[in-house]
Amino acid sequence: MGQEAANQRQPIGVFDSGVGGLTVVRSLRKTLPGEDVVYLGDTARVPYGSKSPRTVEKYSLGCQQFLLARDVKLVLIACNTASANALPALVAASPVPVIGAVEPGASSALAATRNGHIGVIGTLGTVRSGAYATAIAARDPHAKLTALACPLLVPLAEEGWIDDEIAVLAARRYLSQLFDRDRAIDTLVLGCTHYPLLRDVLEQVARELAGHDVAVVDSASAMAEVARELLGSAANRRNVAGRLDCFATDTSRLDELAPRFLGEPLTGFELVDL
Repeated sequence: MGQEAANQRQPIGVFDSGVGGLTVVRSLRKTLPGEDVVYLGDTARVPYGSKSPRTVEKYSLGCQQFLLARDVKLVLIACNTASANALPALVAASPVPVIGAVEPGASSALAATRNGHIGVIGTLGTVRSGAYATAIAARDPHAKLTALACPLLVPLAEEGWIDDEIAVLAARRYLSQLFDRDRAIDTLVLGCTHYPLLRDVLEQVARELAGHDVAVVDSASAMAEVARELLGSAANRRNVAGRLDCFATDTSRLDELAPRFLGEPLTGFELVDL
């Protein structure tokens, strides 16, 4: 077997602090349907967003090592908080390419914006890190970024309250703060892997508050596109759906939550210790 064929048969590794990263897997399975995927959710230690950068880095390195031990050809950091706080350490510790959530989201936002005014919503850890501001400024120093932590959106997504009046009220409460700071925002980055489940409500409320169309960018779709471009000829282009192996450090509510984020039935998670 040639090296390229061997690479094609290796899986893609994805990790997150919980189940939200399954939105990244969902995008991967749409963009690269022939690829095998190994997913790890560190559900015993979720959330990462309220923990210190040092702790996030430590946990993230353990998650990545778990994936590398399964011979993955690529690592996707589905957790925005881990991407914001641990990407340099993860890249340094990996013999295979590593894709974070922040850089693809920043690039997609700059491609979408018409006036250079970009809003980012995410966890407290992601917003405090300033990672999106750094990534966007490195690409376009003239772009203006306004960021806001929206922690209550995560439990709403997990409860499945994504299209009712509670979701609308929460979105309006948060986004009104964002657009009060910069009414000209024309692009909104969903800087948390839970947020794509609320995309329709967030897009609707953002349009109402801004008084104009607002492009919505989610890091899950952006990461899948970067993976496709990076793999190139090493991508598995078979016609059958790739295998999905899911692991978790705690199984609480996984049977209920995982299909909601993945968008398809799930055969189950294997419980592991890190």
